[in-house]
Amino acid sequence: MQVTDVSLNNGTTIPQLGLGVYKALNGDETRAVTHALHVGYRHIDTAAIYHNEEGVGRGIRQAGVARDQVYLTSKIWNEDIRHGRTTEALDESLKRLATDYLDLALLHWPVDGRLVAWQDLISAYDAGKVRSIGVSNFTAEHIEKLIDATGVVPALNQIEFHPYLTQPSISETCRQHRIAVEAWSPLMQGKFLKESLFRELSEDYRRTQAQIILRWDIQRGVITIPKSITPERIEENFHIFDFTLNEEDMSRIDALERNLRFGPDPENFDF
Repeated sequence: MQVTDVSLNNGTTIPQLGLGVYKALNGDETRAVTHALHVGYRHIDTAAIYHNEEGVGRGIRQAGVARDQVYLTSKIWNEDIRHGRTTEALDESLKRLATDYLDLALLHWPVDGRLVAWQDLISAYDAGKVRSIGVSNFTAEHIEKLIDATGVVPALNQIEFHPYLTQPSISETCRQHRIAVEAWSPLMQGKFLKESLFRELSEDYRRTQAQIILRWDIQRGVITIPKSITPERIEENFHIFDFTLNEEDMSRIDALERNLRFGPDPENFDF
């Protein structure tokens, strides 16, 4: 089964499906990463604040997959951005991951100091420490100000994105600048189980409800990184490239949009 790739605006590509490891600790992250890579995943998403970069790096090595075959993302945490420590924080992440480069580095949230931090990521990109640079949880206004200040367009914006929250304003800004959109919390923190449409489509397509949602992401051109430490779920989430949702069912899922967040609001957060 072949995972499709998405082209980024700097000429690189990123696998459209990845494994998220948020809250995976105590060896669970290592086992999940190793299993995912054995299943066929080639995209792993972590962050400094997850406190599991060492385990992620260990999982990649234990899987026996060459480093240049794994797309690895990490993120600069808010306190490091605020205190002008982006360069140091990136070096610390590289050390914990036991790698000399990241495929993608993101500013985790749009906190004070982000313009300086973005310039530091540009420098890291120029130095070859990072193959692509982007942002996470940035609004359209945040993105425009970064571009205006530096002239450098992020390659990707990782945002909360799922059938109840498609963030059309941000998505349109990203489209205009050829910024890829990546979905965190694509499975709505499990709340999809309460939505009758997914049960109906699951029966129609003989797929799980999670597979229906992830396939919707793929057909919308969105990169998606569902998190799991359960081997069966990791495998289930991977098997979404051998069926297609028809246009009518895609539109029915689109119509579920209700601007409903399950995570923090980038316009109003306190961490």
